[in-house]
Amino acid sequence: MFNNTVDNRGLYRRPILLGGLIAAVLSLAAGCSRPLEMPASPLYDFGLPLASDGISEAEARAALLGHYAHYDVVAYEDQSTKTPMKTFVISYGFTDFIERDGKILQIDRFVHASNKINQRGVESSFSDEATAAIEPRVQEVRLYEEGGAWRVYRPESPVLLGIDGDPSKPLSRDPKDPLLLDPDGDGHPGVTVKIDISGFLKGELYITRREIYRDYLALHPDRRWIGHVEDLSEQFVVGANMKILAQDSNNNQIPDPGMNPLVLVRVPESVTDWKDLEPLRDELFPLEPGFVE
Repeated sequence: MFNNTVDNRGLYRRPILLGGLIAAVLSLAAGCSRPLEMPASPLYDFGLPLASDGISEAEARAALLGHYAHYDVVAYEDQSTKTPMKTFVISYGFTDFIERDGKILQIDRFVHASNKINQRGVESSFSDEATAAIEPRVQEVRLYEEGGAWRVYRPESPVLLGIDGDPSKPLSRDPKDPLLLDPDGDGHPGVTVKIDISGFLKGELYITRREIYRDYLALHPDRRWIGHVEDLSEQFVVGANMKILAQDSNNNQIPDPGMNPLVLVRVPESVTDWKDLEPLRDELFPLEPGFVE
């Protein structure tokens, strides 16, 4: 059993790793200056998918199976703050498509994530240890032809982070749940999100999550699989190092697919962690989105 700093409870419907920052704290930051704006959609020019004419299902399957570097962005908006907070959560990892008993399985493993907020002076971070603690997600996918392209749909497969239990059930809202874990090994329940506001307020949130997301992908001429993410995750604050941080929030994914891109690029099997992937980031993926004046 962990000794939580506070017992305040709050369920966060979103985001993929780092979002759901606290309304009271962000109101402080928002009162200092005008927030930045989100860039226009789409964040990434997807281009035209590869026409499926002349490509058999067997060829499309062969183009899919393999080891990929994974990049995705999920955009959120929280209307519970005085000035609406907008957030980008950017995740890196690896996706493998394998064939087993005639089925195609997608296996996702994440190694790094960053968080960008439109409130000036507000930063948050999530350790690579916490990111890597997310259990690899395995899900059967559907490969199909539609609209002149070969496509892949990955349905949601819930996975727990920071707590044990049944991922098919709603996330526990008990801050003293005996099933709480410490996957990032820092001595606090759940996983830790660090918050810094203009250097004068440094805080920590201790969260659990039920990761739930869907992927929509299409095959492109350069053999990348590109599409978008839909996130249905639950997040819960089990504690914080300051009471002001343990507040309710209402952070929702912005539903525009162009604001939530997913890019998979085939890489050698030897590229397996962030130290391998980071030097290749600019070669493989588009620039990370940022907020504008």
